[in-house]
Amino acid sequence: MSKLLTAAWTLVEKPAIWFYTLVLKLAGRTPDEEGKKSFLQFVKFCVVGVSNTLVNYLLYLLFLYIFAKSGMVEKRYMPAQVLAFFLSVLWSYYWNNRYVFAAGEGEKRVWWKTLIKTYISYAFTGLFLNMILLYVWIDVLHLSEVVAPIINIVINVPLNFIINKVFAYGQGKKRSTDRDDDKKPSKEGEELG
Repeated sequence: MSKLLTAAWTLVEKPAIWFYTLVLKLAGRTPDEEGKKSFLQFVKFCVVGVSNTLVNYLLYLLFLYIFAKSGMVEKRYMPAQVLAFFLSVLWSYYWNNRYVFAAGEGEKRVWWKTLIKTYISYAFTGLFLNMILLYVWIDVLHLSEVVAPIINIVINVPLNFIINKVFAYGQGKKRSTDRDDDKKPSKEGEELG
């Protein structure tokens, strides 16, 4: 699987670097390695996001169908979205933790702390914001409950990237007031989350 992912990423990486370089040159800026690295990380996040969105959407449709057949739930899109959310965040956590925000050399993460932070990060957009927007699209504007989640993607993806990078995986830029010596483990051998 790893060789397949590496080959697939190679197909995405070269056009992404070309696009990044082109946009910066058109803007009169010089591409740098740090910017390229951040852009490629965002592209990886988007690739994982596309797969996550597909998983979430298919689960959402599956649960809509199940709830429609059972006749037990009046506003079936809400529980369908909650169940799809919980399952798709597990999917996203796995791929983001492994490929997008992979721990650096010598960096330790406590998996369950990162998973909890991932759920918190996605809860804002995946549950809170999604539910509000679904209500607006479906109950106020009378859009299709099948189409409404697709509209939310444009809003959710950039927010998810920023929240996950900074909060869940702790990869935001250091502020000048941050110091490395403040990040010592409390006990010898204890992993930092």
